[in-house]
Amino acid sequence: MLLIKTPKWLKLLYPKLLWEANTANRCIYLTFDDGPIPIVTPFVLNILKQYNAKATFFCIGDNVRKHPAIFEQVKSEGHAIGNHTFNHLKGWKTEDNIYLDNFLEADKLLNTKLFRPPYGRIKRSQVKLLQKAKPGIQIVMWSVLSADYDSTISPEQCLDNVIKNTKPGDIVLFHDSLKARERMEYALPKALEYWSREGYVFGLLG
Repeated sequence: MLLIKTPKWLKLLYPKLLWEANTANRCIYLTFDDGPIPIVTPFVLNILKQYNAKATFFCIGDNVRKHPAIFEQVKSEGHAIGNHTFNHLKGWKTEDNIYLDNFLEADKLLNTKLFRPPYGRIKRSQVKLLQKAKPGIQIVMWSVLSADYDSTISPEQCLDNVIKNTKPGDIVLFHDSLKARERMEYALPKALEYWSREGYVFGLLG
């Protein structure tokens, strides 16, 4: 079952992870996982620029290695960068030392204190290892899931997921990936248009 809005009980289980941000104004935090890749990431950057919106990109280290020019474009346009491991590892199925090494390999390219575990799955022991290896690390989750990666939902449903569930302070998760492309490319411009009309601004994490 997809949880579009992260339930309160889950946030209470992992209180040291960042699920949403405190804000005194109508600010939301757009995030994108799994890039950078050709075509899709530049599309996202172009749409964000049209709405004067900033976002945080949780990048896969191997994609940064393959597409350094796109990564530099993300940074040069004023967006924040987060680590998403080097090979998109699922923490629950990965030995702790392998997970840490993969994080550190990505960190050499990304050099950021923001981290989001792929699939949102990370062991408590892995959290402790990352905190020891990278003092000051901020492990970022999300409070609203677009589910753009889910091929069983329509682009319209993807849009509804974010429009109907987002409030000030929410961290909204999209993906700049091929799997999510169809739904993300439909939902993102329309969501930005709606949020802008409603007076929202778009903040950076970090």
